[in-house]
Amino acid sequence: MKVLVAEDDIASGKFMQKLLSKYGEVVLARDGIAAVNEFVDAAENGNNFDLVCMDIMMPKIDGYKALASIRDAERKLGFARDSRCKVIMISALDEGFDASYASDDYEEYMCKPIDIIKFDRLIKKLGLE
Repeated sequence: MKVLVAEDDIASGKFMQKLLSKYGEVVLARDGIAAVNEFVDAAENGNNFDLVCMDIMMPKIDGYKALASIRDAERKLGFARDSRCKVIMISALDEGFDASYASDDYEEYMCKPIDIIKFDRLIKKLGLE
């Protein structure tokens, strides 16, 4: 599995990288624009990401806008809806998360701090193990 982690907080990024490295290759992007660029570069080269873990509050563009750009890139590159990458939205603000926003563009939402056991169950639920 190939995973893109979009996370501006260094400690959270390293935690996610370590957590997900047992599943495969992990690429870390520190802001929304870098995440979109990493995603598009990989997709254009046929080295698609299977999972994107997207922090919502990031510099340059937030996770919602980055996700919209990623889904737009998938459409432009001809990805069928059932072959799109899986997306987990992540935020430290459980109460500030609007689950209706872009809800058909991501699979799950998790609140920080990430519960490792719940996260592993989620990976299995998404069929990504």
